[in-house]
Parts: sequence; structure tokens; C-alpha cells
Amino acid sequence: MATRTILVVGGTSGIGAEMSRSFSGRGDRVILTGRDRERAEQIASSIGVAAQGLALDLAQPEAVADALSGVGEVHGVVLAGVERGSMTIGSFDIAAATRLATLKLVGYAEVIHALGDRLVRSADTGVVLFGGIARYRPYPGSLAVSTVNGGIEGLSVALSVDLAPIRVNVLHPGIIGDSPFWADKEQALVQYRTRTPGGELAAMADVVDATRFLLENRGVSGAELHVNRGTLAS
Repeated sequence: MATRTILVVGGTSGIGAEMSRSFSGRGDRVILTGRDRERAEQIASSIGVAAQGLALDLAQPEAVADALSGVGEVHGVVLAGVERGSMTIGSFDIAAATRLATLKLVGYAEVIHALGDRLVRSADTGVVLFGGIARYRPYPGSLAVSTVNGGIEGLSVALSVDLAPIRVNVLHPGIIGDSPFWADKEQALVQYRTRTPGGELAAMADVVDATRFLLENRGVSGAELHVNRGTLAS
């Protein structure tokens, strides 16, 4: 396959950075974004000459088009930017809820809108939107996250029709045991392992592999893929 350009929005840390490194290592040109320009450029530099770092804040969708103005033809988009927070209906915070909804729903959609015709119109082109297991397994404080991740599914289905033949899918990661986010939370990880049929948690490499599958498999569009080692089955 000829060299492809993959845009990873939210590619400067954790799973996003792991994806950027993996895609580049397999011969793709990677454009990764994060809120901080210097960090994005540092991560891109650490990956190699085939990677480029850009500053992009999904919570400021009006600025997305300018942030992507220098981007050329794109063969795949991974929208992995997330923001964590705790909120119940009793502690509902309008500003925080609006920010999260803007980031994942308006921001994700605006990235695709801003790319326009630079997103190659082909069944070989894939778009992957990141949701999360909170959509199906709400936990105390997940009100906003669970709600917005439900909206991600609706956005994906609508885009899969709107952008065809480009394919659009959702990836819902579960608890990813080797993610930096969980590095200092071993006690919690012990409990989460007991909730999977095999007693193990998914790893970042599993999410990377699943993302690549959704980007490349021409037969999959408008689908949801869960990477959680069977958590939802237990």
C-alpha cells in the first residue's frame, strides 16, 4: 500500500501517542495534534521525520479550520481527544458539561468539516471516533461522559451515511491496564481485572490494533467496536 497520511487528533499522550508511533512505524505519515503546540512538536520529533505535530483544541471548534489549514490530503482520521471529569446530576456543572459536549461532538464534527475535500473520498479511507465504556457501564460521576459517548454513536452513524464511501466507526475502549492514566491506580486495576472473564485488562496495543482495523477494513462502516477483554459480558 502506498504511504498514507493519518491524522490523530489527541495524539500527544497515552493511547493517542501510542497510535501515532505505531502508525508511523508501519510506514504511514502521521499528523498528530494536542492542545499544546510545543508538546505536539516534541512528540512528533521523537517519532521521526514522517510525523508532524500541530496545536488543536477541540473545545474551541471555531479555531479548528485554521489549525488544519496547512494539512494536505488525508487518508485516515482518528478522533481520540478526550477530557475526563466527574459529574452527577446532583453536582451538574453546566460549563463543564457544555465543554465536554463541545469537545467531543462539535469538535469531532468540525475536524471532518474543516478537512473537507482533503479527506480522500474512497472506501480505503476510514474515520474512527473514540467513545468509551462509560456509554454502557455508567459509574458514579460519569453522567456527562456517558451521555456524550452516546452522542458519539449517533454522530458516527450519521457521518457514515453523509461521507460514504468514506467509512466511519466508533471504538469504545474499556479500562486499558497499561495506559499512563492508570499508572498510579493499581488497587483500582486489581478490582477491574476481576470484572473481566479472563481476569486481564486490555492493553494500549489492543486499542492500536483495533483502530487500525477500523481504519483499513473496507467492509466495516457505521459500526461500534469494544476493546475491553469481555467486560460487558461479565
